[in-house]
Amino acid sequence: MKKNRLKSIKLKNLLTLKNKNVLIIGGAGYLGTPMTETFAELGAKIILASRNEAKCQKIISQTKKNSRNKNIEFINVDITNEKSLIRLEKKVDKKFKKGLDVLVNCGWSGNKNTFESISNKDWNFDIDICLTSVFKTIKLFFPKLKKNSGNILNIGSSYGHVAPDYRIYDGKKYANPPSYGAAKAGIIQLTKYCSSFFSPYKIRVNCISPGAFPLKHTQDENPKFIKRLAEKCPLNRIGYPNDLKGVTALLTTEAGSFITGQNIIVDGGWSTW
Repeated sequence: MKKNRLKSIKLKNLLTLKNKNVLIIGGAGYLGTPMTETFAELGAKIILASRNEAKCQKIISQTKKNSRNKNIEFINVDITNEKSLIRLEKKVDKKFKKGLDVLVNCGWSGNKNTFESISNKDWNFDIDICLTSVFKTIKLFFPKLKKNSGNILNIGSSYGHVAPDYRIYDGKKYANPPSYGAAKAGIIQLTKYCSSFFSPYKIRVNCISPGAFPLKHTQDENPKFIKRLAEKCPLNRIGYPNDLKGVTALLTTEAGSFITGQNIIVDGGWSTW
């Protein structure tokens, strides 16, 4: 938005992504879905990239109906596979001929593990999909972001800066693996690094660290566990997907034009005590 910064600008003119091109990796996941909905409501042209086409098409259909934004498409990608990432880049290039304005890295898939149960293979897979793939995706789409002075939003976790409380967890099924927090800590640092070195190109890079946002099936299966999670938080509740909409809009629009290199913690105050 090339305007005199001293001139008053209406908030509605800042909180918009009209005619902006957004690529969201993992945009049909538990946390990715409200972000996809946010971009649709803000008027963006969206490519939702994931391995799960059926799930994505369902989210796309619902989002188009609720937002009246028809500019949402699906492209298949496996972020652990470099050839798949290259195919994604070529398809995005064809769809977004004017470059890329927003890249969101929200992909995740990992195994539940305790420190005792995690194998070297599990560790390598989790780090690859959660951290290494983010680096590869940013590297691949950097030229397109430079073209538009775009911005990047990475998804970290509260466990990227604080440790899980061992007293909360019930065995392997609900455990938080050591690889998860390590990878998310890496994402937070990668965000800060990129924000510094991308600043000459006017590219903003930020991170959201949610916590705790347990999946719906976990909420249904283990209410005692959910109660313990809630009690760790000053607001005495867990996080829900819609809690991410506001910060997503802030960091990806001109409303956040002077925010870069930040890790915005959305944890209900968990990390304050």
